[in-house]
Amino acid sequence: MSLFNSKTQTRPVNNGNNFLAELALATIHDGVIITNRAGVIQSINPAAVIMLDCGGAENALGLDYGLLLKLESIEGRELSENENPLIQAMRTNQQLENYAACLIAGPSAKRIPIAISVVVANNNENNKIITFRNITKELAEESEQAEFISTASHEMRTPVASIEGYLSLALNPQTATIDERARNYITAAHNASQHLGRLFRDLLDVTKLDDGHLRPHFEPVEMVGTVKRISDNYITAARNAKLNFQFGSNNPAAINGISKLNQVVYSYVDINFLQEIMNNLIENAIKYTPAGGSIYINVLGDGDRALINVTDTGIGISSDDIHHIFQKFYRADNSDTRTIGGTGLGLYLVKQRVEAMGGRVWAESAFGEGSTFYVSLPRISGEEYEKRMIAINNAKMVAPQAPANNINQGGQQ
Repeated sequence: MSLFNSKTQTRPVNNGNNFLAELALATIHDGVIITNRAGVIQSINPAAVIMLDCGGAENALGLDYGLLLKLESIEGRELSENENPLIQAMRTNQQLENYAACLIAGPSAKRIPIAISVVVANNNENNKIITFRNITKELAEESEQAEFISTASHEMRTPVASIEGYLSLALNPQTATIDERARNYITAAHNASQHLGRLFRDLLDVTKLDDGHLRPHFEPVEMVGTVKRISDNYITAARNAKLNFQFGSNNPAAINGISKLNQVVYSYVDINFLQEIMNNLIENAIKYTPAGGSIYINVLGDGDRALINVTDTGIGISSDDIHHIFQKFYRADNSDTRTIGGTGLGLYLVKQRVEAMGGRVWAESAFGEGSTFYVSLPRISGEEYEKRMIAINNAKMVAPQAPANNINQGGQQ
């Protein structure tokens, strides 16, 4: 019997390479499943059998992968087909890399946190290789790290704010008199303290979602108008940076292959998360685009997805860096970026927020030729939008009124 169970292939006699490959797949701790173009399981390794709790390889071969690989979000939220990155990757023949999800395993429906990836084989059969690993230990370690970072950041914000305040007083001619040399030194210290303050703020924002203390508060949203209102806040900043700033489907950065006619696009998102996402992407576009350049922002509906693009004509991202830019603390290191401040957390925060809402974010760029960042979020129909709005309004009518001095923490600001 083959070490790596296959319905369609057997190991040729005396083929050392195939034997070593099967031996490796049989002994690794990651689950591996190979499907045909229709998503039917052709091969499965022992680790996958154990994690899926399917009893044996013979019980998995010939089944549709979706019957065994049932996923929830990492927070335990049910995923619709439109929100499920595994289904989308399998359906569209796109690569999926280390998506964190919760596997619902076997008859007992045991929940196992996993990181799952999909690779499409470049062959005539269009096979897909699904790999997944148990990340329980990783999540526990990340939770401990997040708790430490959150506590340390919170404790250090107060003294840093005090330092920044005193430096501001020293720079204010109405409160202090200093010579030009001292002013230069204090200005540098003031800029450094502001950068440190932003770092602590970003760390706290990131760890709140990492450790489960912050969950998305979903509500139905008309995306075009909402994204435009957020974007309009940056018109003055773009003008001050001498940039052309344009919103709308008529701009040249409209997403290829999608109608440029003005659309009404609805989604079900957390407004605060959406605002953080757009703030980070637009601020980056302004920061990395030299004077005289352009920034284009657009929202379009593409089937069951709402697609946002933020395009700039800035310095761009190299092919080496673009695969890492959404990692925590990662910053491209070249002569153009060294002089531009940043914490290396902004794009990680974007990815974190997008995925918490069942979406996907990616970038397309070439060094020296500008960048386009895409955010894809689940789209809902106009009828669904109306139903959800009616339900929210009805809930508000029957909910007890909060005291006048309370601040509503949820919902659209």
